[in-house]
Amino acid sequence: MSLSMYQASAPVFIRQLGAISKVLDNGEAFAREKGINPAELIDARLASDMYPLPAQIQIGTDVAKGTIARLAGLEIPSYPDTETSFADLQERIAKTITFIESVSAEQVDGSEQREIVLKIGEQNMSFQGQAYLLHFALPNFFFHMTTAYGILRHKGVAIGKRAFLGGI
Repeated sequence: MSLSMYQASAPVFIRQLGAISKVLDNGEAFAREKGINPAELIDARLASDMYPLPAQIQIGTDVAKGTIARLAGLEIPSYPDTETSFADLQERIAKTITFIESVSAEQVDGSEQREIVLKIGEQNMSFQGQAYLLHFALPNFFFHMTTAYGILRHKGVAIGKRAFLGGI
């Protein structure tokens, strides 16, 4: 039995977005319990030249919704990058999950050979659908989800690998 493009994308994004949502819940609870201003966690980054927590979630959700839309041949929903609180980040994650759930397997399946062209800076990158999903989109998505997790862990939030993996 082969793995379809839908199976390799939508459920993966939905599961990980759900897991990072719970990680954010843990971060918010940690701030409350320790009497820390939530902005200290929201503004945190792993290194001075890396994006802070909101940007990690923004980019990760952009990758997830953009990937599904591109594979399905749909217009990509646009969200302004204005999140400044845990509640804002949760809302963005929920909107992204809702969008992904609105796209059917039939819309995504068969996109293995679909041409995907991304403009990154001044450069165009061209992929076929399967290579785009497996070699660009999924690694990019997991990089940003891992970094968001790492920021909160670095700030002292008691989360482990199981939290990142969604409680497996």
